[in-house]
Amino acid sequence: MQNLKNKDEAVVVFSGGQDSTTCLLWALKKYKKVYAVSFDYGQRHALELECAKEIADKFGVEHHILDMGLLNQLAPNSLTRTDMKVDENAPDEGTPNSFVDGRNMVFLTFVAIFAKQRGISDIITGVSQSDFSGYPDCRDIFIKSLNTTLNLAMDYEFDIITPLMWIDKMETWKMADELGGLDVIRDMTLTCYNGIKGEGCGHCPSCKLRKKGYDLYMKYKEDHK
Repeated sequence: MQNLKNKDEAVVVFSGGQDSTTCLLWALKKYKKVYAVSFDYGQRHALELECAKEIADKFGVEHHILDMGLLNQLAPNSLTRTDMKVDENAPDEGTPNSFVDGRNMVFLTFVAIFAKQRGISDIITGVSQSDFSGYPDCRDIFIKSLNTTLNLAMDYEFDIITPLMWIDKMETWKMADELGGLDVIRDMTLTCYNGIKGEGCGHCPSCKLRKKGYDLYMKYKEDHK
C-alpha cells in the first residue's frame, strides 16, 4: 500500500448544502489547500451547483464539477425526476423516494480517484448517522467499509473523514457558528428538496430537519448568553 503523501491538502465532497458547506468551513481551518468537488447527476435543481460554485468562489476554493448523468438513468428518484413528488414523511418500510441508490458510494469513489491523482489522502464528506433520514449510505459502517475497499482497490491509504457523523442538526449549526459561517450556511446554501435557497420551502423533510436544528440552536444560544 502506497504511503500517505500530502496531509496539507484535502478534498471535500461538496453539494452546496448545509452539511457539505459546514464541512468545507471545517476543512479550511485544518488544511493549507482545499478542493471542492461537486456532481452533476441530473438533479432537478441546477441551482444546487450554482450555490456550490458561489460558496467556493467566496472562500477562494478550487471547485470542480464532475458529470454523473448516468446515475440519474440508473436510479430514478424524486431528486432527479420532475414527475415524482418528494416524500414529505419517511415511509413505514424501505427508504424515502429521495434516496439515490449508490450515490454516496459513487461520489466518494470518484472523489478518491480525483484525490489520488493529486497525491491527497484526506476526503471529507458531510454524512451523518445522527440525522441520516433513513439513507443507508450515510452510516458509519458504510463509510468505514468503503474506505477499506478504496484503499485496496487503488493500493493507496485514503482517509474518509466525517466531521458530522455523530452530531445532529442543532450541533451542526453550532459548529458552523463556531467556524464563523452561520450566515453563509443560513443564506447561501441549498438544502431544500424543492430547490429553494436559504430557508427553503419549509415542508420537505430536509427543510424540516434544518429548521428544527436551527431553532434549537437559536434557543441554545439565547439560554447561554
